[in-house]
Amino acid sequence: MSKRILFSSLIGAVALAGVAAGGIALASASMEPTLENGSARYVVPSDTSAGSFTYTVDVSDDSGVRDLKVLAWPASSKLDPTEVELGSAESATCQRTSDETTRCTYTLKVTKREAAALTQGTWYASALATAEDGDTTFVPRAATFDVTH
Repeated sequence: MSKRILFSSLIGAVALAGVAAGGIALASASMEPTLENGSARYVVPSDTSAGSFTYTVDVSDDSGVRDLKVLAWPASSKLDPTEVELGSAESATCQRTSDETTRCTYTLKVTKREAAALTQGTWYASALATAEDGDTTFVPRAATFDVTH
């Protein structure tokens, strides 16, 4: 075999290996968690039962979902929490619905006394999703709801 043919073959093999490695790297690149179908609801407490704030969302990630942190806050407070601050918020309860998707629900019971102290008006729910591979997605205003007395 001539040196020219051997050299060309080696160049082709290296190029093919590079393309294959690039394809594998792209195929294994992890994605960040996504939040879909989110909704928030506030129920006013009555004389006989507690009220509640509930936020439900479908979280998807190719590695699975580890956790969802949720924080509700009044729009009038201008709070605007950050991803770091949400790291210490309470976790939602999550149940896997498929290999990549989990339905997470956060519920906070509210007594009549607590409800009287809540700011009326528009509130936001912020969410921080963490995947099994450590990727995170922060949504500062994942849902909007109204608090009334």
